Amino acid sequence: MPDQETVHPDALVERIFQDKIDQEVKIEPKDWMPDAYRKTNIRQISQHAHSEIVGMLPEGNWITRAPSLKRKAILLAKVQDEAGHGLYLYSAAETLGTTREQTINDLHSGKAKYSSIFNYPTPSWADMGAIGWLVDGAAILNQVMLCRTSYGPYARAMVRICKEESFHQRQGFEILWVLSKGTDEQKAMCQESINRWWWPSLMMFGPHDSASTNSEQSMLWKIKRKSNDELRQNFVDMCAEQVKVLGMTLPDPNLKWNAETKHYDFGEINWDEFWNVVKGNGPCNKERVAARKKAWEEGEWVREAAAAYAAKREELVD
Repeated sequence: MPDQETVHPDALVERIFQDKIDQEVKIEPKDWMPDAYRKTNIRQISQHAHSEIVGMLPEGNWITRAPSLKRKAILLAKVQDEAGHGLYLYSAAETLGTTREQTINDLHSGKAKYSSIFNYPTPSWADMGAIGWLVDGAAILNQVMLCRTSYGPYARAMVRICKEESFHQRQGFEILWVLSKGTDEQKAMCQESINRWWWPSLMMFGPHDSASTNSEQSMLWKIKRKSNDELRQNFVDMCAEQVKVLGMTLPDPNLKWNAETKHYDFGEINWDEFWNVVKGNGPCNKERVAARKKAWEEGEWVREAAAAYAAKREELVD
């Protein structure tokens, strides 16, 4: 009889792991997983959490300056949603063995990244609309596929996040729509904001697939379901039609419908700017990180008080 194939134990568990993913079975915290899978998820989930928390800053800047009480209340609710999203995601990262303190320390030290889009300033009220329509719109395309990501806690957290982000996108578009129907000054404000946020929004999908070091493995593990370039093309196709409703234009002279591909052709991103911002040299990089560090330091007494209270409760129970 021919010898049976000898399979190394490590190779066997890796095969079982990949078979589960291929069969669309979620990976749960107590399941065996490769170290690289764990690290990739920690990196991606913590980066997502940091983006939600840092993303509160450019919008929080406008809560007290919104043009009406209604607008203030809506924007305040949105920022609160983003805080909740960050908490869901930090909790999901903790199920992989990291701690909240470690992930936040990594943000403060510069080891961990957040979305480069939040390193741009928000000088006008129209930016609250552009962020909602473009930034949250780009985020939704990324995040809807994450509802089906292979790591269970991350996938489940994304279900609620996507519902709320979808509302944020509609709210942002409505701000721009109102401005686009207003005075000449308001229309100009609307167009100027779209001009500033368009290209940074395209950068949110990351580098070209050929320059992305993690995409291929993440696709195999079904952490990601679509490539950076595929998602970016979907976003351009969507916005090129929606901007017509606003009566505005996208700041790309190369944008045009391609009847053969059934997609919009568009110009090349300024990748030098993209990498410069990612490396910490964007217009507001230092300001954003400094604000997060300040909030962490000033909140230390709250964490200490909560820990002391929890310890006291535990003593009483014992």
